[in-house]
Amino acid sequence: MSRIRLLSSRLANQIAAGEVVERPASVAKELLENSLDAAASRVEVEVESGGARLIRIRDDGIGIPSEDMTLALARHATSKITSLEDLEEVGSLGFRGEALASIGSVSRLVLTSNNAEDGSEGCSAVCEGREMEVQIKPAAHPRGTTVEVRDLFFNTPARRKFLRTEKTEFGHLEEVIKRLALSRFDVAFNLRHNGKAVHSLKAATTLVEQGRRVASVCGPAFMEQAVVIESDASPYRLTGWVGLPTFSRSQADLQYFFVNGRIVRDKLVAHAIKQAYRDVLYHGRHPAFVLYLELDPALVDVNVHPTKHEVRFRDGRAVHNFLFSTLHRALADLRPGNEPALADGTAHTPVAVDGMAVDTATGEIRAQGALSWDVSRAGSAMSGGRAPMAVGPARVTEQLQGYARLYGSNSPVPEDAEIPPLGYALAQLKGIYILSENALGLVLVDMHAAHERITYEGLKTSRDAEGVRSQPLLVPQSIAVSQREVSVAETHAALFRNLGMLVETGGEESLVIRSVPALLRDSDLEMLLRDVLADLVEYGSSERIEAHMDEILSTMACHGSVRANRRLTVPEMNALLRDMEETERSGQCNHGRPTWVQLGLEELDKLFLRGR
Repeated sequence: MSRIRLLSSRLANQIAAGEVVERPASVAKELLENSLDAAASRVEVEVESGGARLIRIRDDGIGIPSEDMTLALARHATSKITSLEDLEEVGSLGFRGEALASIGSVSRLVLTSNNAEDGSEGCSAVCEGREMEVQIKPAAHPRGTTVEVRDLFFNTPARRKFLRTEKTEFGHLEEVIKRLALSRFDVAFNLRHNGKAVHSLKAATTLVEQGRRVASVCGPAFMEQAVVIESDASPYRLTGWVGLPTFSRSQADLQYFFVNGRIVRDKLVAHAIKQAYRDVLYHGRHPAFVLYLELDPALVDVNVHPTKHEVRFRDGRAVHNFLFSTLHRALADLRPGNEPALADGTAHTPVAVDGMAVDTATGEIRAQGALSWDVSRAGSAMSGGRAPMAVGPARVTEQLQGYARLYGSNSPVPEDAEIPPLGYALAQLKGIYILSENALGLVLVDMHAAHERITYEGLKTSRDAEGVRSQPLLVPQSIAVSQREVSVAETHAALFRNLGMLVETGGEESLVIRSVPALLRDSDLEMLLRDVLADLVEYGSSERIEAHMDEILSTMACHGSVRANRRLTVPEMNALLRDMEETERSGQCNHGRPTWVQLGLEELDKLFLRGR
């Protein structure tokens, strides 16, 4: 090896560029974050050839003083932190001071800015790779900054050949715009590619406008079947939208999670959300969500990755438990008659569905929307210009009288009752489906799936009320583990006891299982314990034992539920509908499939070509 020596400025910048600049999307991300940190209210992005030929970003932020233009392109030069205390409580998106220097080392960069509010002339800094020599000259520019990056990787051909097609690179860059647009509703974003307008997102100040922006980025179908989340448990606050369990994806491509306005992909967060959906999500599917976690900047370290995609929480276990409990409760409350709220505070309107059919364009499972008690709003939304359905006592009385005529004196419907969310049963189809009429139209219920969920939730409630029954092992089982896992088991001994599992230390590198939950007596205990310990090491908590017990209860519920071809009387069908309205998570069976769908008059009219 040769002698130790200092790297040249050019080589150091290009090495740093390898950490920050991976593709055109990386350049756009760094520059846009600088614009947002500069308090911009409007950002315009112009791209050519997917960003490989040109990326031009203009903002109306505070701008850069003329005397600081050369320093702005130097390495480790920043206005966002000044001391170690600032680094411990980072409130900006960027702070390392490497972005402009790294980008300038692998492109032809022109930085033009003006921070004067009186409209005086600004200045421009030009930098073209090589030795990073910066040329400063006057340039007219309104208050704000424009950064122009041309010919990315022109001086590093080995890296340029790793760029993908123009369409692929632009797709990555567009995704960056979408993420930042979701993180900052108060900023307007405009994107043009090869001279054509792609996105024009106005600033969103009200909840309705924010919902529209989310719909434009994530698709209107997401907002139609999303639950509004708002939970505040100091020092954490969680807001945003999560898709209904039946609005799932074949891939994890519609998942946006922000921590203090910064998009992150964190394993702890992903695990907490996955666990919250565990009991209601169809197997092999992924939930969709746009969530915002706010906490004291001192409680999270964003300086653990060059691109700042990962963060480290000071108390990861507390964050995990907060996310899990908030989302788990929100999903449990989804049942007929307990509708999720839209961004404007109104209830969801019914959505046309076709069972478990998968949309080939989006990969979404089309499923039921929540029922709305606001029938006038729902009726006008579904009627497509037709007069909305009548509501009020007259409409209810008319429908109840129809049931009385249908069933005679044995009608189960009280004369003074309101029509419940799932209505009243009309008939049974092929011994599989229940047909019911409610205030909005026709409801179809899969009776086995619905009864399976009702039975399952009943078994879980009974288990929680009576506690977990533990069964001692005739021959205690010894398992060889690491010293770290022994320490974790000792720390969480109370957790194991509460779940009916007695785990004791057998030595420096061994654990002994002496008793297990009665439901798990036939399970692979060694594998279960290893998986639980792995979760405790990684996330500080584990739901694997509960998950295994729930799987057994789910199987018991499946075998104990009503089967197809069993004829139910009208009172039995109505009893099942009322139980569904009172049961948590009754919108999905134990396997994540929908248990009921709503067909409004609009959908029924289309089937018979009415109004044409």
